[in-house]
Amino acid sequence: MNRTFSREAVFQMFALIISVIVVHAIYVTVIYPRAAAVLAEQLAAMRADPNYQAPASLYVTVHDFEPEACLILAVWCLALIAYKWRLVTRERGMFDQQLLPIAEGMRILPEDAREYLRQVDALPEAQRELLLPRVAAHTLRRFAATRNLQDVATSMQRLVESEGNRLDSELAVVRFIVWAIPAIGFVGTVRGIGLALRMAHRAVEGDVTPVTQFLGSAFNATMVALLTCIVLMFLVYQLQLIQERLALDAEAWCEEHLIRHLHVS
Repeated sequence: MNRTFSREAVFQMFALIISVIVVHAIYVTVIYPRAAAVLAEQLAAMRADPNYQAPASLYVTVHDFEPEACLILAVWCLALIAYKWRLVTRERGMFDQQLLPIAEGMRILPEDAREYLRQVDALPEAQRELLLPRVAAHTLRRFAATRNLQDVATSMQRLVESEGNRLDSELAVVRFIVWAIPAIGFVGTVRGIGLALRMAHRAVEGDVTPVTQFLGSAFNATMVALLTCIVLMFLVYQLQLIQERLALDAEAWCEEHLIRHLHVS
């Protein structure tokens, strides 16, 4: 389990670095130049025609620092969600394998539990670390040690519950990112409004262009952050749902394919 956490920590670090590099490269090569060209074109059109209404531009909407930071965090969050999703898919793959070849009607006595336990221990290390083999091994060890079916069932349920809580707690970084994105958007709003207020004297003199630009940047930051947060929250809740189903299915599998075959002579 410690190796799993180490691999995940390394993945999180490299995913963040790659997200920063990729998103910033796109901004430097595409977003910033095109946004500057669109703003210059709109400014010239407004000076030529006071009634000119500038059309919405995606490049202008996302060209500030706060939307860039939100998109960096969004790409990082998507990478972490994809990583977790892959782990859950790998866990669910164990349900399709015949982990314990127990025929219908067969009884497992405490003396036989260690024989089936050796079959679980014979799995490759990568598979032994998965949830279902660990729960099955724990159940067999408990049965061989206590010879008490009620204690075995209760212990198995507690293990599955603790594993479900662990899976949920490992989403802490993802939840922090989803919380941080709208916070960054609000920071961009406050910064844009502050810059607009600093240019209030220009509006009094009759030039409202700087004020409108800064106000537009302020509200664009909030819009980008909230839209991004909505998409990520949907994916996070879907991930949380399949993790909860994984724990419940592991408990149901043990009750159906293992515990009901346990008998005390």
